[in-house]
Amino acid sequence: MKVVLLAGGFGTRISEESKFKPKPMIEIGGMPIIWHIMKEFSFYGHKEFIICAGYRQEYIKQWFANYFLNNSDVTFDYRDGRNEMTVHENRCESWKVTIVDTGYNTMTGGRIKRIQGYVGDERFFMTYGDGVCDVDINKLLEFHKSHGKSATLTSVKISQEKGVLNIGGNNAVKSFREKNMLDMASINAGYMILEPEVFKYIDGDDTIFEKEPLEKLVAEGELMSYTHKGFWQCMDNIREKEMLDELLAAGKAPWKKWEREIPKKL
Repeated sequence: MKVVLLAGGFGTRISEESKFKPKPMIEIGGMPIIWHIMKEFSFYGHKEFIICAGYRQEYIKQWFANYFLNNSDVTFDYRDGRNEMTVHENRCESWKVTIVDTGYNTMTGGRIKRIQGYVGDERFFMTYGDGVCDVDINKLLEFHKSHGKSATLTSVKISQEKGVLNIGGNNAVKSFREKNMLDMASINAGYMILEPEVFKYIDGDDTIFEKEPLEKLVAEGELMSYTHKGFWQCMDNIREKEMLDELLAAGKAPWKKWEREIPKKL
């Protein structure tokens, strides 16, 4: 199955880095976060990627254009007028990567619509280029196949960061308590599986996928949720980037399954 990655946004909340490069190309542990996401899918055998680029799309193309060379041991031989390059060892992944310029100001739905020709009439994965997760991709796919609906998203629960107040009608605080499991809310973590009929729910470049298309799918009973109880973290700001860096440096990155597990085949 093809994996579609949304990588065209501006990343304004992490502008310290995104003013120089697209947000999905911001590095954690020395590699772009989008590379980590691709490694996750590759671990489960999904190695064909379509990147929906936009802002600074040339940066993404240049990075992948140099990826093979930068991950190989090479000899350059210029002796006696030669101009030869010999590759001794290649540590590049066996990936097929299509990078599509989906427009500078295009919304998420519009970006997905623009890559329809590259997906064809096939089921595909879709996720955001700024969040890592340790969801079992094979179990997610099994769940999607089991219900026969048009779309599946992965949901995770996040807790409130502050204490909870109970405020009375006269604005008096009636009680205060720390947050607990009851205060956790389910959110869309991406890691979706979409059937090709989903394209018909998207009108054009101005369509925000998380609004009209998903709302229509909900109304028609065509959207299902796969509940993930493990790790998920987006990278919206420098604090979250530093947290992901720290997990990697400590050898405690939950999403980095490719170095410690063998995937179970479907």
